[in-house]
Amino acid sequence: MNQNRSNVFKKIQQNTNMKPGDIYQVADSVKHADFSDERTVRNLVRQLARMANKPLTKEKEDRIVQSITNNKMPHDMQSLSQLFKK
Repeated sequence: MNQNRSNVFKKIQQNTNMKPGDIYQVADSVKHADFSDERTVRNLVRQLARMANKPLTKEKEDRIVQSITNNKMPHDMQSLSQLFKK
């Protein structure tokens, strides 16, 4: 694993307690997911919140789901982080 990828996984693990294996498992399960389908996206968002042991308000869940289904996801880590902090 290259150094940048290793640093990203360390940062994710520090912030969420999710292990790299957990992340890969989720990524593998959504390879062919339809991200325009609200129910699919909502289930994924809830699953990730549970895995990260992070509370997720209905409002925050709605904002995240809407951003994903409308294909308005941030393209960098800082913007993505801001979406989850709102």
